[in-house]
Amino acid sequence: MKLETHSPMKSKVQKKDHAMITTSGTMDRGAFDFHTRISEHEGDIMSVATRDVITIPPTTRIIDAIKTMTKKHFRHIPITDAGTNRIEGIVTSFDVIDFLGGGEKNKLIENRYKGNLLSAINANVSTIMQHKVVSIRSDGNIREAFDLMLKNNIGSLPIVDSTNHVRAICTEKDFLGFAAGIVTNKAVVDYMSKRVEKAPADMTISDAAKVMIKNHFRRLPVVKGDILIGIVNASAIMHFLGSGEAFEKLTTGNIHEVMDAPISSLISKDVVWITSDTDLGKASELMVKHGIGALPVIDEGKLCGIITERDILRAMAE
Repeated sequence: MKLETHSPMKSKVQKKDHAMITTSGTMDRGAFDFHTRISEHEGDIMSVATRDVITIPPTTRIIDAIKTMTKKHFRHIPITDAGTNRIEGIVTSFDVIDFLGGGEKNKLIENRYKGNLLSAINANVSTIMQHKVVSIRSDGNIREAFDLMLKNNIGSLPIVDSTNHVRAICTEKDFLGFAAGIVTNKAVVDYMSKRVEKAPADMTISDAAKVMIKNHFRRLPVVKGDILIGIVNASAIMHFLGSGEAFEKLTTGNIHEVMDAPISSLISKDVVWITSDTDLGKASELMVKHGIGALPVIDEGKLCGIITERDILRAMAE
């Protein structure tokens, strides 16, 4: 496994830059005020949003929605009326792994289609989408969007006009830009999740999906003993189906021929990791740079936590 580590505070220590390092190991530049930085963009949610938003109608087949998300590397896609483009729902990678075996939406396959994956994936995406969508008006401000995402524990927010037409979308990644590369004087150790669910490499894809759904996680560190060997996430499981790789395992069409395979083939092994004393600004920068939503935290060779985009957003909200 190739590991890429970044520990900016330690690198400063190695340079013996005592003017910038306190005895507690934190940067001594004064606290960075996230609220001020957000307020600089007050009233301008469209300035950080993705305007070229792709939507699909609720009659889209589930497999076509998954293929679109896989091809575009999306974790979320708004569902809109084909005629009016008004928002009707949203589907996420989390909904897809729930459908494939992680949760209640899997009953569509097991009960209605008697376990037949090939039949189930031809159902309309409306059968697995979230019908209650939290959105924000296009004349809203960044602070309002930020608060809505945290309050509702969601990773994206469709932006609509006064008649609910989808105009754009903003995601957690858009907000990471406010902290990326900036010294925040906030260390990862104070915001990371220390209770980390770990998975062995021989865990089945189905069991990994169940752990994610039960704990509301989008990724699982994969370990051998205490040693991190990679990460598996909800998008990787979704891409397994969207890329067509899953269909190579099908003989009878039963979902278990796919989901009972081990997660080993889905593990991302080029893991970017950090130490617990890393500044949140550097952690944000790494997530943006590498297009990832979380970083494992390793101290003295052992996995001791994980920091996610949402953890950083919560830190920004303090």
